[in-house]
Amino acid sequence: MTAADTLTTTPLGGPGLPQERRLVTSIPGPRSQELLARKADAVAAGVGHTAPVEAVAAGGGVIVDADGNSLIDLGSGIAVTTVGNAHPKVVAAVQEQVAQFTHTCFMIAPYDSYVSVAEALNRITPGDHAKKSALFNSGAEAVENAIKIARKYTKKQAVVAFDHGYHGRTNLTMALTAKAMPYKSGFGPFASEVYRAPLSYPYRDGLTGPEAAKKAISVIEKQVGADNLAAVIIEPIQGEGGFIVPAEGFLPAIVEWCRANGVVFIADEIQTGFARTGEMFASDVFGIVPDLITTAKGIAGGLPLAAVTGRAEIMDASHAGGLGGTYGGNPIACAAALATIDLFENDGMLERAREVETILKGRLTALQAADPRVGDVRGHGAMIAAEFVDPVTGEPDAALAAAVAKACIAEGVIVLTCGTYGNVFRFLPPLSITDDLLHEGLDVVAAALAAAS
Repeated sequence: MTAADTLTTTPLGGPGLPQERRLVTSIPGPRSQELLARKADAVAAGVGHTAPVEAVAAGGGVIVDADGNSLIDLGSGIAVTTVGNAHPKVVAAVQEQVAQFTHTCFMIAPYDSYVSVAEALNRITPGDHAKKSALFNSGAEAVENAIKIARKYTKKQAVVAFDHGYHGRTNLTMALTAKAMPYKSGFGPFASEVYRAPLSYPYRDGLTGPEAAKKAISVIEKQVGADNLAAVIIEPIQGEGGFIVPAEGFLPAIVEWCRANGVVFIADEIQTGFARTGEMFASDVFGIVPDLITTAKGIAGGLPLAAVTGRAEIMDASHAGGLGGTYGGNPIACAAALATIDLFENDGMLERAREVETILKGRLTALQAADPRVGDVRGHGAMIAAEFVDPVTGEPDAALAAAVAKACIAEGVIVLTCGTYGNVFRFLPPLSITDDLLHEGLDVVAAALAAAS
């Protein structure tokens, strides 16, 4: 009898799951294949998937599928389950709240947990100035509202985003997002008054931070003009664009220019926020204080929640009723967020992210030294990337990244690729992963890279 034969009911998730990579069938197994066939019939073709499995449980550093396979999770649902899937404190908070009430709409009958989440965000986000927050459902919705707020406050319309940036899939956020395929292609026309500036990309542009900032500011001044510009929005470390870490001095120079010219500086920390980079927010890594900061993903331990937090005078620019939404700040998500934020503040998460960084960078830089196809290793905390390139030309090698990722998943390790050129391997493990499991996952990655022609 195989493990799959004994899997007659969905196993419990959370850290109680055996922390092991276990393959009892090929991937996808028969039960996962059945689900994928149903998906093809029932779900829109535009909704893809990375790992061809039917997830039935997750916790610690693993995801278990319907066939009994246990896969090492190096993606955290794209930086969402940072504290670990089904963390007991988050589960308990959700269970308690769902038994009390599931919804009133905060705009109809307010409740404590929404206000408590806002108070926590006002406290932990960068800067000691007076702040206020508003809660939403998704990262894209947070970005849209940050732009609305900045436009209302400045009474200007133009917005500048950066090369390689990703800000969402709604109409306005598609305009802000740089990469056409798969995010934008065929979905236009897009929102107007959105402009793009060059990003600091040290591996490819060779510029210092001040040099790259001077180039970006020149483009902004010539193509947009400060008098027309409501906001600059940037991910302190690019996410989907390839985990690009700007050169030292780039972000402070952009912030300084915004301050001098009455432009709202928005830090999109949807992927980088909440201990992911070894600091509570990536802005702290670079010593910058945004005017507005957008958050989501890791905020609520897996439940959908997002926020805009910022200077009180900017956040208060909107008229009453101008911000909100039926589900924004749902009480169940807020309960999860309060438990999750408590874990980030009091459970050693920042230290754990730095430990994960040491392991990831140590293993990946060793691979880089041995294999010229690993052109760059970069990132902070549990947000590390390896860029795959042609060893002769240095050009991006997306085919290699895709082949290695496919091989890893077949061997029971969930990995994610990203980057404007599709050639970047990104590592976003949950902070609950054990060192042994992380090393085993990296062993699989190394073997798949060595085997790839």
